[in-house]
Amino acid sequence: MSRYTKAPDLVVDQWFNTPAPLTLQSLRGKVVVMESFQMLCPGCVSHGLPQASRIFATFPQDKVAVIGLHTVFEHHDVMTPRALEVFLAEFRIPFPVGVDRPSVDNDIPQTMLAYGMRGTPTLTIIDQQGNVRQQHFAEVNDLALGAEIGALLSEVVVREGEEDVGAGCGDEGCAV
Repeated sequence: MSRYTKAPDLVVDQWFNTPAPLTLQSLRGKVVVMESFQMLCPGCVSHGLPQASRIFATFPQDKVAVIGLHTVFEHHDVMTPRALEVFLAEFRIPFPVGVDRPSVDNDIPQTMLAYGMRGTPTLTIIDQQGNVRQQHFAEVNDLALGAEIGALLSEVVVREGEEDVGAGCGDEGCAV
C-alpha cells in the first residue's frame, strides 16, 4: 500500500509532438514531469516551459518522461489547439503536449481540476509507480528540481505482485 496519492488519469482531447496519445499507464516505470501551462501565461513562457525543455534535454527519455499539459482556464477563444500548434513550433517545444479537456460546467479544465492545480505554471512530478510525489505552483529552482527527480530515479521500484524485501542481506543477495 503506497502512502502517496495515485495520479489521476490525464483527460486530453488532442496530443502534439507524439505519434500516439499518451497515458500515465503507458509511462509507468518512468518518472513523469508534467508541466501544466497556458501559452499566454508570462510565467509559463519565461520559466515553466524553458525549464521543462531543459529537463527533457538533460534526463534520459527512457527514465524520465516530460509532458506538457495545455490547461486553459482563461482567454478560451484565443488559446485554441491550432494556436497551440503554432506556439509549440515557434517556441521549439520538443516534448509531447496534451490539450486538457474543457469542463462542461466550469472554466477549469478536467485534468487541472482532478489535480487540484491553483494556476499556471504548475509542475507535477509523478513517480515510477504512478503516484503524485510533488506539485509546484509558479517558479521552481532547477537544482532542487533536479535533486527531486534524481531521488525518485534512485528509488527501488516494487512491481505489482512482488514483495519489497527491504534493505539488507540474505541468502539470495543484498538489497539497498
